[in-house]
Amino acid sequence: MSIDGERHAEGMRTRREVLGDAHVDRAEARKDAFTEDFQDLITRYAWGEIWTRPGLDRRTRSCITLTAMVAGGHLDELAMHVRAALRNGLTREEIKEVLLQTAIYCGVPAANSAFAVAQRVLAEQE
Repeated sequence: MSIDGERHAEGMRTRREVLGDAHVDRAEARKDAFTEDFQDLITRYAWGEIWTRPGLDRRTRSCITLTAMVAGGHLDELAMHVRAALRNGLTREEIKEVLLQTAIYCGVPAANSAFAVAQRVLAEQE
């Protein structure tokens, strides 16, 4: 298997572990000739390179990712990563603390929107 093939396989394993099979299966089902290269890029580099690095554990990576989603205003991605944070072992309280931190460093309006998204996702998980 080529390096890219190995990176893709490792990335797919990690992506499934962090996001869950259902999410990845939906993303794969929506893939077409137009989006296939982008999905491969995400799998190889985000999941096969960054999320598998030994320097940070998945809980810490989830905290960083939640903050980045709030800072960038990426609320759809935030919902996905709140679910991932739960899968990675963060508690509701820890997610709340991350979002409180974003109020100071990303702005209260961004955190307000993030709390609404997280509240909806957490309610779905109960």
